Amino acid sequence: MTATTRLPQIGKSQLDFLKTLSDASGVSGAEGPIRDILKEVIKPFADEITEDDMGNLITFKKAMVHPAAKVLLAAHMDEIGLMITVEEGDGLYQFEPVGGIDLRQLAGKAVYAGKKRIPGVIGTRAIHLLREEDMKRAVPLETLRIDVGIKGKLELGDRAVFATEFWENGKSMFGKALDDRLGVATLVEILKNPPENLDLYCAFTTQEEVGLRGARIAAYNIHPDIAIAVDSTPANDYLVNDSENVTYNTRLGYGPAIYTMDRATISDPRLVGHFVGVAEKHQIPYQLRQAGSGGTDAGAMHLQQGGIPAISISVPGRNAHSAIGVARISDWENLLQLLHVGLREFSPDVLKIER
Repeated sequence: MTATTRLPQIGKSQLDFLKTLSDASGVSGAEGPIRDILKEVIKPFADEITEDDMGNLITFKKAMVHPAAKVLLAAHMDEIGLMITVEEGDGLYQFEPVGGIDLRQLAGKAVYAGKKRIPGVIGTRAIHLLREEDMKRAVPLETLRIDVGIKGKLELGDRAVFATEFWENGKSMFGKALDDRLGVATLVEILKNPPENLDLYCAFTTQEEVGLRGARIAAYNIHPDIAIAVDSTPANDYLVNDSENVTYNTRLGYGPAIYTMDRATISDPRLVGHFVGVAEKHQIPYQLRQAGSGGTDAGAMHLQQGGIPAISISVPGRNAHSAIGVARISDWENLLQLLHVGLREFSPDVLKIER
């Protein structure tokens, strides 16, 4: 493949599909709506489609050459959300967070609750009724309620999601579940034009937001030669004016983030070198995601069987784990291009390089 090879693009159809994914409900443990969407979309492009007992949706595309390396791409279907725990009457419900939600974000947010997506709001005491000392701290979770109105009816265990609809303005994307429907949509694009040199598995995983659970099972069962988590990573670029990446992890508009390390994984240095080399060869913008908190499905995948070389590559996004995330279309497109070329140029010889 040469530096002039035509690379995949993000256009209207990709953005429309991302909107469908982001707007749908898929809280951890209740990813069914996302799985149903994907089953229909990926059917023409996969040689095999299976669903395991964790709810992971696994696709397989056989290589055109033999022998071929076995590669696993993983993107999680689930999103953060809320679970109904106590019914109080008059349409009021207590709830618990599912995943790492910033509780400061909750009061006053509109939600869709239950399988019927009943509209509601997260209610709290009006500011007029608060003491001065109460106004200086986050609203305690136990004082919040989901209010779906007197005629609204939910069941205990129902999930609720933020009622934020996806939109884009030509350069940026806004949506409640860009983490990680961006990764999910990317894997679909890879399946449409898969690398012929690899036995490719794409795992649309469950319960990442509550402990990387689905990916653990998928990686154990598949036991690939390498595993790549495709995700969204928090950007830390508000009020940052310098262009050199030294004081923050990632920022919008500077390309996909190739992880060197996070809380759950030290990326395999051979894979880091491979994807950095591919990006530079093909002039694809990228940035190195420096060591920090957080984790992706790679954190579970690399610990399976006798150990699996793994790496994460992500789209930077602002406002992570809140009611609305923000990302750049160019970063998503560059992520897709980096995976497109990086997979085609991957060889088992990469793993023979000294660590």
